[in-house]
Amino acid sequence: MEKFSLEFVSDRDLYQSYMPFLKHGGIFIRTPEQYELGTECAVDIMLPDSLEPSTVEGKVCWLTPLGAQNGTPAGVGISFLKDPDNIRNQIEKSIARFLNSSEPTLTM
Repeated sequence: MEKFSLEFVSDRDLYQSYMPFLKHGGIFIRTPEQYELGTECAVDIMLPDSLEPSTVEGKVCWLTPLGAQNGTPAGVGISFLKDPDNIRNQIEKSIARFLNSSEPTLTM
């Protein structure tokens, strides 16, 4: 199982990485490393103003390779499978004002 750690310093950064179009939510992780679709992983996520990270388990469902169009950074999207701390709801509350924004994100 792959392991990632993310720390978000602002709600805007969190909005750009969050993947609300996935059934249980997900997060985009910038990385030059290449992974296969379906790779299982654990992600420690530190939200803005949080004192400690929450861990979710998921799998790779999105790939952005190096050299992608429009200068989009390379990385992987992780769909949440096990979310014991309900980080999805915490994220959506934090970024609620951005969710209907037309501002581009790192995925769509």
